[in-house]
Amino acid sequence: MDTLVYVLIGVAVLVVLYVLFGRKKAGEALPEAGRSDGAQPDAARAKALAEPKPKQTPKAAEPSPKAQPKAAAKEPARPQDAKTTREPAIAAKEALDAREAKAAADKAASEPPPKDAARSEPPAAPAKRVAQAASPKRAKDVAGLRKGLAKARESEGFFGRLKALFVGRKEIDPQIVEQMEEILLTSDVGVKTTAALVDTIREELSKGELKDEGRVWDALRQKTQEILEVGDERQGGIALSDTPTVVMVVGVNGVGKTTTIGKLATRLTQQGKKVVLAAGDTFRAAAVQQLVVWGKRAGCEVVTGAEGANAGAVIFDAIQKAKEVGADVVLADTAGRLHTKTNLMEELKKIAKTMNKAMNGAPHETLLVLDATNGQNATQQAALFKEALPLSGIVLTKLDGTAKGGVILSICAEHKVPVRYIGVGERAEDLRDFQVDEFVEALLGNNTDATDRAA
Repeated sequence: MDTLVYVLIGVAVLVVLYVLFGRKKAGEALPEAGRSDGAQPDAARAKALAEPKPKQTPKAAEPSPKAQPKAAAKEPARPQDAKTTREPAIAAKEALDAREAKAAADKAASEPPPKDAARSEPPAAPAKRVAQAASPKRAKDVAGLRKGLAKARESEGFFGRLKALFVGRKEIDPQIVEQMEEILLTSDVGVKTTAALVDTIREELSKGELKDEGRVWDALRQKTQEILEVGDERQGGIALSDTPTVVMVVGVNGVGKTTTIGKLATRLTQQGKKVVLAAGDTFRAAAVQQLVVWGKRAGCEVVTGAEGANAGAVIFDAIQKAKEVGADVVLADTAGRLHTKTNLMEELKKIAKTMNKAMNGAPHETLLVLDATNGQNATQQAALFKEALPLSGIVLTKLDGTAKGGVILSICAEHKVPVRYIGVGERAEDLRDFQVDEFVEALLGNNTDATDRAA
């Protein structure tokens, strides 16, 4: 009996100890209630079952530590949790980018609009815009002419000396006309042309219409333009009236005929024209070789003959060749000859007749090449060549090599033959179509170029 009592007491003690020990373990295990293995003490489990569970909202529910990285990869972080879910380096970079973008936006907003913004015109109405004095291409051409005519514009040149008469004068003395006349005559303008210019200035001075240097200069510019505007309206260049258009190039020795043909061929081929060259200067072997070189450069076919061959026959063959290949232009070179030699001038007439037999109406253009440095001798050449052939135009070469330059006025005024091309340099592009307004502007300045007048 006593033994049974002791056993029961021992059991009770063990139960008490077990209960106390179990509660202590349950209190320590409560923070780990969310473990994935689900291992909990029995007492703690019993207590958890006995106590009522609070309601949990979706926000309070968090995934287990193992599942959290995977869930974060699937769902983007919420704005309010950006600081806790993003990496510090990424967050710092994005914050910096945001600050820079904001600073750039604030700067753009604070800056005033461009000065020309208010004056800029909508692209829909370009026709209402006021036309400029010169297009970029035209301005470039005038600048190139100014450079080529530098010698005539400098202080010792033709127009430079004329400028010096007017600079600094508040009133124009009628006696200034005599000084103008001297400058014009010594600049190869010629007696007739000088008289026409001076008489105009003298008459307007007597009427009191020219009171200052600006008005005198404008009157001189206007009269110069009137003298140069001779012939048809097209002024510079050649008219491609037929296929092929046959151009006969003539002139005395050494004026640059062959070089002019080579430059002209280069320009025409660059414009997409097919050109055939006729080596009609059969008396000078170097001329044929020179033309062949130009032909290779320009990509033109060159028709040649034996040394001393009949020039008319060579040009005849060239015209036939041009017809066969469908060329646009035939440029026919001829031997240089003194304008005072009657027999040589008669040969030119025969060559022209032969060209007409090869093609009706040929030559369609007859260009006389003159050297601007020859002065009044060039004017005499123009007179005699005009008697022998129906000249359609003048090519004035080496205009950049003379400080006089007045010969161009003399030729146009006395012979009424238009200038088609002028040479102001050695390059192919330095052979320019002659445009009166561009030439006068380059030499004398335009109507608003007061600084140029005072230079």
